[in-house]
Amino acid sequence: MMTMDHHLSDASTGATGQLSLASLWSRLAVWARTCADYYNAATVYEQLSHLSNAELQRRGLSRETLARDIIDACERAGRR
Repeated sequence: MMTMDHHLSDASTGATGQLSLASLWSRLAVWARTCADYYNAATVYEQLSHLSNAELQRRGLSRETLARDIIDACERAGRR
């Protein structure tokens, strides 16, 4: 009788298992980069949120859209 552990062990040693493992690592790397990008966006938000409304406006930002503007910039930078 084949157990689930045995089945997974067999799959991880074959070509399909290696491809799945490579795919998993690739997805994990994308996830880690995404987390780092959004962590950086949160840091930028924290810094900019302390500025006055006049200073934000001078930089072309508004308090009402600050979070969305930072996320948009983060997402545009990630598409390069």
